[in-house]
Amino acid sequence: MYVTTTSGIRKRVSVYGKTRDEVRQKITELQAQENQGIPAPDTNMNLEDYLAYWLATVVKVNRRPKTYQGYESVARVHLIPGLGRKKIRTLRAAEVRTWLARVASECQCCKHGWDTARPEPECCAAGECCKGLLSRRMVQSIHAVLRNALQNAVREELIVRNVVQLVQVPTPSYDTGKGLSVADARLLLRASAEDRLHALYVLALVLGMRRGELLGLRWDAIDLDRETLTVERALQRVGGELRLVRPKTLASVRTVPLPPLVVSALAEHRERQARERAAAGMGWKEQGLIFTSRIGTPLEPDNLRRSWDPLRKRLGLEIRFHDLRHSAVSLLLDLGVPPHVVRQIVGHSDIGVTMKVYAHTSLDEQRKALRKLGATLW
Repeated sequence: MYVTTTSGIRKRVSVYGKTRDEVRQKITELQAQENQGIPAPDTNMNLEDYLAYWLATVVKVNRRPKTYQGYESVARVHLIPGLGRKKIRTLRAAEVRTWLARVASECQCCKHGWDTARPEPECCAAGECCKGLLSRRMVQSIHAVLRNALQNAVREELIVRNVVQLVQVPTPSYDTGKGLSVADARLLLRASAEDRLHALYVLALVLGMRRGELLGLRWDAIDLDRETLTVERALQRVGGELRLVRPKTLASVRTVPLPPLVVSALAEHRERQARERAAAGMGWKEQGLIFTSRIGTPLEPDNLRRSWDPLRKRLGLEIRFHDLRHSAVSLLLDLGVPPHVVRQIVGHSDIGVTMKVYAHTSLDEQRKALRKLGATLW
């Protein structure tokens, strides 16, 4: 039959099937699409070629560099080796479902030969599979990248429907870590008072700033006279180099007031940095950043743990650095601060994130609430 293709021309197409009824059904579907004005895809592009096109023309242009880096990694490591030769026009939901189930059950150590590359095999190559499976979060990311890519193909009228939307993957459980109590937070601030990054810990714990936002913070974003701070950049390692990029979401760009604790910590940090600048002399590389190395260069985000881990272990705190952000949200909510105000302070894109993911009610607060209810009903 003749159909209108996505390129706008009339084209004669053929359909095939194992039975006459199957062919008739396909013809009927094509006729229905033609009557509804839905153009028929006229491309035989396979998934590998389409992913390369989509990443270069859509993701790289419109998304943040870190997002592009993550999407490209998922496509290169998982999607292209697994489904790259499949035609996007004929890809079926059952194929995607079966492949994702296989990916989720594969030992990554066996698949990539990690143990074989060791001087002395320890697990899989030694005959004892370590069962190093992908996390649920990673499987969800693979599914999401493929879904987003094919949804763009639908918008460009290269395919009629996105079959990946018909495939469900297990929802990951988010481990948001443990929030600090008021006593532990005070202990942390006292113990870090002499640390050269004391002001960074204060900002993380009081304002709930993200790691990249802290390391990308510049002195021109601070107004100590008006006591305000503007978050408009984040430091990330992208493509092998450190870059200042826009924060995570539009809501992450924000101006927040500074309480006296933060103003004092920043003023002390400015004096400390002035002494380090004088000590470095001509070796100082001025970039306007607040938190730097001892010669003024940006701090590597992944290396922040070199300062954080010794402090955490000395205090006996079983938390990650990012849990300081969680603690800020929980402490603010425990103090009765309205959720919409907390959301604006920490830069969440949605108030649901503030309430569901980051808010941890302490046992003391729960006990206090239940006692109040019990006293009312007594």
